[in-house]
Amino acid sequence: MYENNLILDLGIDRDLPETSFLTDFLLDCQVRNFSPRTIQSYKSNLKYFLSQHSIDLTPEVLKDFLVHIRGKKHYSPSTVENYFAVLSSFFDWLEWEGVIEKNIVPQFRKRYLRYYKEQRHEERQLISLEQMRALIDSAEWIGWKAMFIFFAKTGIRRQELIDLDLKDLYIESRYAVLKPHAKRSNRVVFFDQECAQILEAWLSWRQEHKIKSKTLFVGVQGSRISRDAVYETTTEHAQRLGFHNSKSRLHEKFTPHCFRHWFTTWLRRSGCPRSIIQELRGDSRKEAIDIYDHITQIEIKESYLRYIPQLKTNI
Repeated sequence: MYENNLILDLGIDRDLPETSFLTDFLLDCQVRNFSPRTIQSYKSNLKYFLSQHSIDLTPEVLKDFLVHIRGKKHYSPSTVENYFAVLSSFFDWLEWEGVIEKNIVPQFRKRYLRYYKEQRHEERQLISLEQMRALIDSAEWIGWKAMFIFFAKTGIRRQELIDLDLKDLYIESRYAVLKPHAKRSNRVVFFDQECAQILEAWLSWRQEHKIKSKTLFVGVQGSRISRDAVYETTTEHAQRLGFHNSKSRLHEKFTPHCFRHWFTTWLRRSGCPRSIIQELRGDSRKEAIDIYDHITQIEIKESYLRYIPQLKTNI
C-alpha cells in the first residue's frame, strides 16, 4: 500500500528498471525525514542513472557515467558532485539492505571527484555593508525589499524563506518560526527594528492590495513565491549594481545563498560568539560539547541584537 502511494506521489515510471529498489529507497528517505524537494531531487537523479545502468555497479560504469555528464551534459562541478552524492546514498542503502555486498561509490568519489569538490568549495562573494544597503534600497517593490532585508537579517536558506507563512511571523516580538527542515536544528530566527519596519510596510501593502495568500512572501501573481523567482530577482538586482556576473565564477556571483554568507561573516566580524552564530544559523550540533552547551533563546536574541549590522535602509 505504501509503495503504491509513493509511486503515485512522486510520479515514478512503473516500467523503469530497478523501480522497486528506487521506490523503497525513496520511502526510506521519507522515513528519515528528508524534505520533499530533496526526495524529488534524489528521484530525478537516480531515475536518469537507472534508465541507463543497473545496480550491478563497477568502476567502469561510474567512469563512463562521469565522462557522460561531464562532457555531453556539460554539468557544473556542483551538479556533478551532487549526482555522485545521490548515487553514494542510494548504494549505501542497497548495502544496508543486503542487496549488494559493498558500496564502491565513496572510493570512486575520493579518487575521481576531488577536483570537483575543490571547485565546489570556491569562496562565495562577500559584499560590503554599503553594497547590502544599496541592494535593499534598489528594490522598486516593497515585496522584494522585504525579502532582501529578511534574508540579510536572518541568514535563512532560500527554501526556508519560501516556506514561511504569515502565521510563522511574530512581528511585535521580532522573530519567526521556520518550518521543520532536515538541515536545521534551531527553527527560531530573530530580526531587528529596521527589518521589522520594512516587514510592517510589506504587510500593510498586502492588506491594501487584498493579498489573500497565507504565505509570507509572494510573487507578482500573489501566490507563494517560487525558487526561480527568488533567484532571478536577487541576481537581477545585484547585476544592476555591478556585483553579479552570471558568466563568471562563484566569487563574482551574488545568489540567494550569498545572503547567508553575508549574515554569518558580518556577525563574526562584529564579534558575535561562534556558538551564538551556530544557533542563529540553525547548524546541527555534531560535537558532544555542543550538544550539552544549552543556550537560551533570550541569550541568542540579546547577542543577535547586539551584533547584527545596522544598514539604515530606506522604507
